[in-house]
Amino acid sequence: MTEIVTKPPAPAGATVGRLLGAVDWRRNVTYIGFVVIFAFFAIYLNDEGFLTQTNLLNIIRQTAHISVMAVAMTFVLAAGHIDLSVGSVVGLASVTTALTIQDWGLVAGIVAGLLTGVVVGTINGWLTTRIGIPSFLVTLAMLGIAKGTAMWVSDTAAVPILDDGYNNAFGSGDLGPVPILGFWTLGAAVLGHIALKKAAFGRKVLATGGNETAARFSGIDTKRITRRVLFTSSIAAAVAGMLYAGRFHSGSDEFGTGDELSVIAAAVLGGTSLFGGMGTVIGSVIGALMIGMINNGLLLMGLEFHQQLIIRGAIILLAVAAVKKQD
Repeated sequence: MTEIVTKPPAPAGATVGRLLGAVDWRRNVTYIGFVVIFAFFAIYLNDEGFLTQTNLLNIIRQTAHISVMAVAMTFVLAAGHIDLSVGSVVGLASVTTALTIQDWGLVAGIVAGLLTGVVVGTINGWLTTRIGIPSFLVTLAMLGIAKGTAMWVSDTAAVPILDDGYNNAFGSGDLGPVPILGFWTLGAAVLGHIALKKAAFGRKVLATGGNETAARFSGIDTKRITRRVLFTSSIAAAVAGMLYAGRFHSGSDEFGTGDELSVIAAAVLGGTSLFGGMGTVIGSVIGALMIGMINNGLLLMGLEFHQQLIIRGAIILLAVAAVKKQD
């Protein structure tokens, strides 16, 4: 008679341990951090309305501009470069859009906003690849030039936009319960993810950032890639400026001030390497949402502004340190 031997059931702790061990913590640290921070605010600020639909949708509105720019910044960083001019381009594009809408109408205003990004991106790319100035210095100088130009043409005053069609499409409108800015974020994320992960352009960007010399010897026009990523970054910044203008019904040189730091932080939090060769668009969008969530949560906690700055900086620093351990 054959004896049937049955193995005793594994202890519950061992089962949980195997499940936890199956999770790639290093690869998913950004998403895990997002969930942890969200859970903390959800519990601590439950009575303050953190989990209400209004507040969660407001976070999406507040981070849409950063998300759109973070998608483009992913390509810039992954190619081994950096763009410090995006914040100033935001303000300049919002002003040129508003001024042109006042004089020439909706279509001309949209074209003017996009042309702002085209001009800045072309100059950044040309100076970096043709003259050989590092992108850090080129875009740092452009930060001042764009900011000064925006202040000059607007006379440092907000320029109102009275076109309801523009305002609804570029910031203030909703599709059902979802703010239109959420769809701008989704569109940028989808296009960016496909371009980085599915298209030849994305592979060339990663190759350029990983080892530019090897990429050049393999037949990749690395200078052209550099021009394209800086061009794309400026276009994204111009779009973000137009979204600011639509949301606040005006153009202002103050829009985008300091955004370059949030954009870079969002991309790095999402897993994009500052040294090139690695990037993830979805991670960058999650990073932008994480920064927006932290800002929102600290505000609901009633902290003073200087306290918010300290805590936000510490959280971002810890998160970036955790991400760097993946490398």
